[in-house]
Amino acid sequence: MRQWRDWAVLTGRLLLSVLFLGGAAQKISDPGPAMALLTMRGLPEALLWPALAYNLMAGLALVLGWRMMPVALSLAAYCGATSWFHLQPDDPWQMTIFVKNWSIAGGCLVLAAYGAGRFSLDARR
Repeated sequence: MRQWRDWAVLTGRLLLSVLFLGGAAQKISDPGPAMALLTMRGLPEALLWPALAYNLMAGLALVLGWRMMPVALSLAAYCGATSWFHLQPDDPWQMTIFVKNWSIAGGCLVLAAYGAGRFSLDARR
């Protein structure tokens, strides 16, 4: 049973990392949509670059299983905060993203509580 759990935690971390690494890649390749969301909420477009760096670093930390509690807690907060950009009740697609952000935050909280698992840098410490 333990081996299944170890593989499940690794798979979960990798699947979560796809979201954040993909977000970084999307911001690099086509920054316009993310910049539009920022300006729509009255924020400077330049915030895109720290968000890109955070997505990249947090995604890599998920892949490696490094410092999982603080990383996963920060990702949960990040998902909660960025859900605000998608709170557009007249747009069903944006509302789906809004709810998805909160669901991802929940997964990150579970990861923060239970750790990165055996296949991680954290397990080597």
